[in-house]
Amino acid sequence: LALNPWDVVLCISGTIISCENAIVVVVIFYTPALRAPMFLLIGSLATADLLAGVGLMLHFAFEYFTPSEAVRLLAVGLLVSSFTASVCSLLAITIDRYLALYNALTYYSERTVTRTYIMLLLTWGAFLCHGLLPVLGWNCLREPSACSAVRPLTRSHLALLSASLLAVLAAMLQLYVQICRVVRRHAHHIAVQRHLLAGSHDGSAARKGIATPAVILGTPACCWLPFAVCGLLGRCGSPALCAYATLLPAAFGSLLNPVIYAFGNREIQKVLWAACCGCGCPSLPFRSPSDV
Repeated sequence: LALNPWDVVLCISGTIISCENAIVVVVIFYTPALRAPMFLLIGSLATADLLAGVGLMLHFAFEYFTPSEAVRLLAVGLLVSSFTASVCSLLAITIDRYLALYNALTYYSERTVTRTYIMLLLTWGAFLCHGLLPVLGWNCLREPSACSAVRPLTRSHLALLSASLLAVLAAMLQLYVQICRVVRRHAHHIAVQRHLLAGSHDGSAARKGIATPAVILGTPACCWLPFAVCGLLGRCGSPALCAYATLLPAAFGSLLNPVIYAFGNREIQKVLWAACCGCGCPSLPFRSPSDV
Protein backbone atom coordinates (compact mmCIF):
# COMPACT_ATOMS: atom_id res chain seq x y z
CA LEU A 1 0.00 0.00 0.00
CA ALA A 2 1.07 3.58 -0.65
CA LEU A 3 2.11 5.26 2.57
CA ASN A 4 -0.59 7.65 3.73
CA PRO A 5 0.82 10.71 5.56
CA TRP A 6 -2.21 10.79 7.88
CA ASP A 7 -1.41 7.25 9.01
CA VAL A 8 2.15 8.33 9.71
CA VAL A 9 0.91 11.24 11.81
CA LEU A 10 -1.38 8.91 13.76
CA CYS A 11 1.47 6.45 14.34
CA ILE A 12 3.81 9.19 15.56
CA SER A 13 1.05 10.54 17.79
CA GLY A 14 0.46 7.05 19.17
CA THR A 15 4.16 6.69 19.98
CA ILE A 16 4.26 10.00 21.85
CA ILE A 17 0.99 9.21 23.65
CA SER A 18 2.31 5.81 24.74
CA CYS A 19 5.59 7.23 26.03
CA GLU A 20 4.19 10.08 28.09
CA ASN A 21 1.36 8.02 29.57
CA ALA A 22 3.75 5.16 30.34
CA ILE A 23 5.75 7.64 32.45
CA VAL A 24 2.61 8.57 34.39
CA VAL A 25 1.64 4.91 34.96
CA VAL A 26 5.14 4.00 36.16
CA VAL A 27 5.34 7.01 38.49
CA ILE A 28 1.98 6.26 40.10
CA PHE A 29 2.57 2.50 40.30
CA TYR A 30 6.03 2.68 41.87
CA THR A 31 5.40 5.59 44.27
CA PRO A 32 3.74 4.45 47.51
CA ALA A 33 2.84 8.05 48.37
CA LEU A 34 0.60 8.22 45.30
CA ARG A 35 -2.07 5.82 46.52
CA ALA A 36 -4.86 8.34 47.04
CA PRO A 37 -8.12 7.83 45.13
CA MET A 38 -7.49 10.79 42.86
CA PHE A 39 -4.16 9.32 41.74
CA LEU A 40 -5.82 5.97 41.05
CA LEU A 41 -8.22 7.76 38.72
CA ILE A 42 -5.37 9.64 37.05
CA GLY A 43 -3.58 6.32 36.65
CA SER A 44 -6.70 4.84 35.08
CA LEU A 45 -6.82 7.72 32.60
CA ALA A 46 -3.13 7.30 31.79
CA THR A 47 -3.56 3.55 31.29
CA ALA A 48 -6.48 4.08 28.93
CA ASP A 49 -4.56 6.67 26.91
CA LEU A 50 -1.51 4.39 26.88
CA LEU A 51 -3.62 1.64 25.32
CA ALA A 52 -5.02 4.16 22.84
CA GLY A 53 -1.48 5.03 21.78
CA VAL A 54 -0.65 1.35 21.40
CA GLY A 55 -3.83 0.92 19.35
CA LEU A 56 -2.76 3.72 16.99
CA MET A 57 0.63 2.08 16.46
CA LEU A 58 -0.95 -1.34 15.92
CA HIS A 59 -3.37 0.18 13.42
CA PHE A 60 -0.42 1.46 11.39
CA ALA A 61 1.44 -1.86 11.65
CA PHE A 62 -1.58 -3.95 10.69
CA GLU A 63 -2.48 -1.60 7.84
CA TYR A 64 0.90 -1.71 6.10
CA PHE A 65 2.69 -4.86 7.26
CA THR A 66 -0.07 -7.42 7.82
CA PRO A 67 -3.13 -6.04 5.99
CA SER A 68 -6.08 -8.17 7.04
CA GLU A 69 -9.65 -7.44 8.04
CA ALA A 70 -9.33 -9.67 11.11
CA VAL A 71 -6.28 -7.92 12.57
CA ARG A 72 -7.72 -4.53 11.61
CA LEU A 73 -10.79 -5.47 13.63
CA LEU A 74 -8.60 -6.16 16.65
CA ALA A 75 -6.86 -2.79 16.30
CA VAL A 76 -10.15 -0.92 15.95
CA GLY A 77 -11.58 -2.81 18.92
CA LEU A 78 -8.60 -1.76 21.04
CA LEU A 79 -8.94 1.86 19.92
CA VAL A 80 -12.68 1.99 20.60
CA SER A 81 -12.36 0.36 24.03
CA SER A 82 -9.35 2.44 25.12
CA PHE A 83 -10.92 5.72 24.03
CA THR A 84 -14.09 4.67 25.87
CA ALA A 85 -12.08 4.00 29.03
CA SER A 86 -10.34 7.36 28.61
CA VAL A 87 -13.62 9.29 28.41
CA CYS A 88 -15.09 7.32 31.32
CA SER A 89 -11.97 8.06 33.36
CA LEU A 90 -12.41 11.77 32.63
CA LEU A 91 -15.97 11.54 33.92
CA ALA A 92 -14.80 9.66 37.03
CA ILE A 93 -12.18 12.35 37.74
CA THR A 94 -14.84 15.04 37.33
CA ILE A 95 -17.16 13.24 39.76
CA ASP A 96 -14.31 12.84 42.25
CA ARG A 97 -13.41 16.52 42.09
CA TYR A 98 -17.01 17.58 42.49
CA LEU A 99 -17.52 15.38 45.56
CA ALA A 100 -14.18 16.55 47.00
CA LEU A 101 -15.50 20.12 46.94
CA TYR A 102 -19.11 19.41 47.82
CA ASN A 103 -18.37 16.90 50.62
CA ALA A 104 -14.96 18.11 51.76
CA LEU A 105 -15.41 16.92 55.35
CA THR A 106 -16.16 13.31 54.38
CA TYR A 107 -13.85 13.03 51.36
CA TYR A 108 -11.06 11.34 53.34
CA SER A 109 -13.28 8.51 54.56
CA GLU A 110 -13.36 4.89 53.46
CA ARG A 111 -16.45 5.69 51.47
CA THR A 112 -14.31 7.63 48.99
CA VAL A 113 -12.04 4.64 48.44
CA THR A 114 -15.02 2.36 47.85
CA ARG A 115 -16.55 4.84 45.43
CA THR A 116 -13.26 5.10 43.55
CA TYR A 117 -13.03 1.33 43.08
CA ILE A 118 -16.62 1.21 41.86
CA MET A 119 -15.90 3.92 39.28
CA LEU A 120 -12.76 2.06 38.16
CA LEU A 121 -14.75 -1.16 37.85
CA LEU A 122 -17.41 0.55 35.73
CA THR A 123 -14.77 2.25 33.58
CA TRP A 124 -12.92 -0.92 32.70
CA GLY A 125 -16.16 -2.86 32.38
CA ALA A 126 -17.11 -0.39 29.65
CA PHE A 127 -13.63 -0.93 28.19
CA LEU A 128 -14.23 -4.67 27.85
CA CYS A 129 -17.77 -4.32 26.52
CA HIS A 130 -16.94 -1.81 23.81
CA GLY A 131 -13.80 -3.69 22.83
CA LEU A 132 -15.53 -7.04 22.50
CA LEU A 133 -18.58 -5.85 20.56
CA PRO A 134 -16.79 -5.44 17.19
CA VAL A 135 -14.83 -8.66 17.71
CA LEU A 136 -17.94 -10.67 18.62
CA GLY A 137 -19.76 -9.71 15.45
CA TRP A 138 -21.03 -6.14 15.59
CA ASN A 139 -19.07 -5.08 12.52
CA CYS A 140 -19.60 -4.57 8.81
CA LEU A 141 -17.21 -7.18 7.43
CA ARG A 142 -20.07 -9.24 6.00
CA GLU A 143 -22.18 -6.23 5.02
CA PRO A 144 -19.94 -3.46 3.59
CA SER A 145 -22.93 -1.21 2.91
CA ALA A 146 -23.46 -0.84 6.68
CA CYS A 147 -19.92 0.42 7.30
CA SER A 148 -19.41 3.77 8.98
CA ALA A 149 -16.58 6.24 8.44
CA VAL A 150 -14.58 4.28 11.02
CA ARG A 151 -14.35 0.95 9.28
CA PRO A 152 -15.19 -1.81 10.24
CA LEU A 153 -17.64 -0.29 12.74
CA THR A 154 -21.25 -0.18 11.61
CA ARG A 155 -23.11 3.12 11.43
CA SER A 156 -25.42 2.06 14.27
CA HIS A 157 -22.44 1.19 16.48
CA LEU A 158 -20.75 4.51 15.73
CA ALA A 159 -24.00 6.38 16.41
CA LEU A 160 -24.32 4.62 19.79
CA LEU A 161 -20.74 5.57 20.69
CA SER A 162 -21.38 9.17 19.65
CA ALA A 163 -24.58 9.42 21.69
CA SER A 164 -22.81 7.93 24.73
CA LEU A 165 -19.96 10.40 24.30
CA LEU A 166 -22.33 13.36 24.15
CA ALA A 167 -24.06 12.10 27.29
CA VAL A 168 -20.70 11.93 29.12
CA LEU A 169 -19.75 15.43 27.96
CA ALA A 170 -23.13 16.75 29.08
CA ALA A 171 -22.67 15.15 32.51
CA MET A 172 -19.18 16.67 32.80
CA LEU A 173 -20.54 20.08 31.82
CA GLN A 174 -23.22 19.90 34.52
CA LEU A 175 -20.69 18.84 37.15
CA TYR A 176 -18.24 21.60 36.24
CA VAL A 177 -21.03 24.17 36.41
CA GLN A 178 -21.66 22.99 39.97
CA ILE A 179 -17.89 23.08 40.66
CA CYS A 180 -17.71 26.70 39.48
CA ARG A 181 -20.58 27.61 41.78
CA VAL A 182 -18.84 26.02 44.76
CA VAL A 183 -15.57 27.77 43.87
CA ARG A 184 -17.30 31.15 43.66
CA ARG A 185 -18.99 30.56 47.01
CA HIS A 186 -15.70 29.52 48.66
CA ALA A 187 -13.88 32.53 47.20
CA HIS A 188 -16.55 34.86 48.58
CA HIS A 189 -16.37 33.29 52.05
CA ILE A 190 -12.57 33.60 52.09
CA ALA A 191 -12.82 37.24 51.05
CA VAL A 192 -15.30 37.98 53.84
CA GLN A 193 -13.23 36.13 56.47
CA ARG A 194 -10.10 38.06 55.54
CA HIS A 195 -12.00 41.37 55.63
CA LEU A 196 -11.08 42.09 52.03
CA LEU A 197 -13.14 43.81 49.43
CA ALA A 198 -15.35 41.05 48.17
CA GLY A 199 -15.61 42.67 44.74
CA SER A 200 -11.92 42.52 43.72
CA HIS A 201 -10.72 39.45 45.59
CA ASP A 202 -13.81 37.38 44.96
CA GLY A 203 -13.78 38.29 41.27
CA SER A 204 -10.11 37.40 40.71
CA ALA A 205 -10.29 34.17 42.69
CA ALA A 206 -13.52 33.16 41.00
CA ARG A 207 -12.09 33.87 37.54
CA LYS A 208 -9.06 31.76 38.37
CA GLY A 209 -11.26 28.97 39.70
CA ILE A 210 -13.51 29.06 36.64
CA ALA A 211 -10.69 29.23 34.07
CA THR A 212 -9.27 25.86 35.10
CA PRO A 213 -12.56 23.92 34.73
CA ALA A 214 -13.15 25.71 31.43
CA VAL A 215 -9.83 24.43 30.05
CA ILE A 216 -10.35 20.95 31.50
CA LEU A 217 -13.84 20.67 30.02
CA GLY A 218 -13.09 22.49 26.77
CA THR A 219 -10.23 20.16 25.83
CA PRO A 220 -12.23 16.89 25.65
CA ALA A 221 -15.18 18.72 24.14
CA CYS A 222 -13.09 20.10 21.25
CA CYS A 223 -11.31 16.77 20.79
CA TRP A 224 -14.40 14.55 20.78
CA LEU A 225 -17.10 16.67 19.17
CA PRO A 226 -15.83 15.85 15.62
CA PHE A 227 -16.20 12.16 16.44
CA ALA A 228 -19.70 12.67 17.82
CA VAL A 229 -20.83 14.78 14.86
CA CYS A 230 -19.42 12.31 12.34
CA GLY A 231 -21.01 9.38 14.15
CA LEU A 232 -24.44 10.97 14.33
CA LEU A 233 -24.45 12.18 10.74
CA GLY A 234 -24.13 8.61 9.51
CA ARG A 235 -23.05 8.60 5.90
CA CYS A 236 -20.10 10.68 4.81
CA GLY A 237 -19.02 11.77 1.34
CA SER A 238 -15.39 10.87 2.04
CA PRO A 239 -15.22 8.09 4.65
CA ALA A 240 -11.41 8.11 4.81
CA LEU A 241 -11.32 11.87 5.43
CA CYS A 242 -14.02 11.58 8.09
CA ALA A 243 -12.09 8.79 9.82
CA TYR A 244 -8.92 10.88 10.05
CA ALA A 245 -10.93 13.97 11.04
CA THR A 246 -12.30 12.02 14.03
CA LEU A 247 -9.20 10.06 15.06
CA LEU A 248 -6.73 12.96 14.98
CA PRO A 249 -8.61 15.17 17.48
CA ALA A 250 -9.21 12.14 19.73
CA ALA A 251 -5.50 11.32 19.62
CA PHE A 252 -4.75 14.96 20.42
CA GLY A 253 -6.96 14.64 23.50
CA SER A 254 -5.02 11.60 24.72
CA LEU A 255 -1.86 13.60 24.08
CA LEU A 256 -3.03 16.46 26.31
CA ASN A 257 -4.57 14.42 29.13
CA PRO A 258 -1.28 13.61 30.92
CA VAL A 259 -0.20 17.24 30.59
CA ILE A 260 -3.43 18.49 32.18
CA TYR A 261 -4.04 15.84 34.82
CA ALA A 262 -0.61 14.36 35.63
CA PHE A 263 2.32 16.59 34.73
CA GLY A 264 0.45 19.61 36.08
CA ASN A 265 0.02 17.89 39.45
CA ARG A 266 2.48 19.12 42.09
CA GLU A 267 2.92 15.73 43.75
CA ILE A 268 3.73 14.00 40.47
CA GLN A 269 6.07 16.86 39.58
CA LYS A 270 7.97 16.32 42.85
CA VAL A 271 8.34 12.61 42.13
CA LEU A 272 9.56 13.29 38.59
CA TRP A 273 12.09 15.87 39.78
CA ALA A 274 13.29 13.50 42.49
CA ALA A 275 13.70 10.71 39.91
CA CYS A 276 15.58 13.00 37.52
CA CYS A 277 17.93 14.14 40.31
CA GLY A 278 18.51 10.59 41.52
CA CYS A 279 16.84 11.17 44.88
CA GLY A 280 14.43 8.87 46.61
CA CYS A 281 10.68 9.30 46.37
CA PRO A 282 9.60 12.16 48.62
CA SER A 283 6.92 11.72 51.24
CA LEU A 284 3.93 13.62 49.93
CA PRO A 285 0.99 15.00 51.89
CA PHE A 286 -2.43 13.84 50.79
CA ARG A 287 -4.31 16.60 49.01
CA SER A 288 -7.81 16.94 47.74
CA PRO A 289 -8.46 16.94 43.99
CA SER A 290 -9.75 20.47 44.45
CA ASP A 291 -6.13 21.51 45.07
CA VAL A 292 -4.93 20.00 41.80
